[in-house]
Amino acid sequence: MATQPSGAAGTRRAAIVAGLRTPFCKSGTALRSLSTLDLAAACVTELTQRSGLDEEDVDLIVYGAVVADVAAPNIAREVAMRCSFPASVDAYSVSRACATSTQAIVGGAQAILTGEADVVIAGGADSLSKPPILYDEAVVDALMRASAASDLPAKIRAFAHLRPGDLAPRPPALADLASGLTMGQAAEKMARENGIDRDAQDAYALTSHQKAVEAWEKGVFDDEVMAFPIPPDYEETVARDGIPRADTSTEKLAGLKPAFDRRYGTVTAGNSSPLTDGASAVVLMEAATAERFGLEVKAFVRSWGFAGLDPSWQMLMGPAFASPIALDRAGLSIDDIDIVDMHEAFAAQVLSNLQAFASPQWARRHLGRDEPMGPIPEEKLNLYGGSISLGHPFAATGARQALTMANELQRRGKGTALVTQCAAGGLGAALVLER
Repeated sequence: MATQPSGAAGTRRAAIVAGLRTPFCKSGTALRSLSTLDLAAACVTELTQRSGLDEEDVDLIVYGAVVADVAAPNIAREVAMRCSFPASVDAYSVSRACATSTQAIVGGAQAILTGEADVVIAGGADSLSKPPILYDEAVVDALMRASAASDLPAKIRAFAHLRPGDLAPRPPALADLASGLTMGQAAEKMARENGIDRDAQDAYALTSHQKAVEAWEKGVFDDEVMAFPIPPDYEETVARDGIPRADTSTEKLAGLKPAFDRRYGTVTAGNSSPLTDGASAVVLMEAATAERFGLEVKAFVRSWGFAGLDPSWQMLMGPAFASPIALDRAGLSIDDIDIVDMHEAFAAQVLSNLQAFASPQWARRHLGRDEPMGPIPEEKLNLYGGSISLGHPFAATGARQALTMANELQRRGKGTALVTQCAAGGLGAALVLER
């Protein structure tokens, strides 16, 4: 259980000691029968067992989902109960769009640094195969009036004013409420305003797939991704991500039609991240606690930063705003960072942010800085693919990135990593890891 801060004030450190994720599969495919809670609970259960932890060892669970299940809105607490953690284990849920599990990691790290917890499980999950389905307000109003009616005739009268069109279900909107733009439309806007052409986007997407395929072939993800037997009969087991395409090519990507601006657009299904089902989680420990458990630290959480910007402008530029905050707090420059993992919502978004990182004009105009953060060499960026090729279950992506980077730092035995995401609503997140 958590204790007061050990040693002198400020000596506690939050470390990633373990992590796991389910395979990431395109929505409507292998994981389609599983809810967000099903995915999350399976991941956390397997992670706890692999880590050698007893449920009683965990002080706190911080977990999130973006497309919330109305039957289980506090997913963190539901995970705790589904996974048979003691009722005394604290749990709370977070939601920061595509940066949700980064927020979960930060929340867990903060609890460790303040002495509120020594062992935290943090992560996120989403099932885009099972989104909540909404109905027109007229239907909701009729249902509420029928529920309150005292007799059958009154219940029937509550539905009298409905028209057939009112009964059509509405899937959850993926548009930003403030700007009215979908993520794809925002990416199109950024591509146009930043001069990111179709060829550059397709070339980036091809490289992402090639890196992901190679990573799987080399066994990079073998210990990160659990084999998932599919209920109810468990005869089928999914053991690998279903999205990386070994057979994609420049020609195949070039043949795809624009998905959001059919006439003039450059953003396609091929250079975008797909709707995906999956879950991820990491174990965070206070450094002395990890030593007591005999667990090797993969990486320490050194700093983090969050930022907001006008979503009507360039909604997905969050990494270019959040990363300098995290770097400043770490006392580092981009040149001090050994590896960078940037969420690939769209190739246009990644290329726009990389452009901003390197631009003195952009730094002066938008950050009030005389010098830019600096360019990111290709050999440092997204070593093993990213969301375009691996998939993007919204709330699971940040922990997926952090785990892969922590494992890479462990393999190298030293170094620093920057993990960063854009997020809906004009948000950005960044995390600096070190070993």
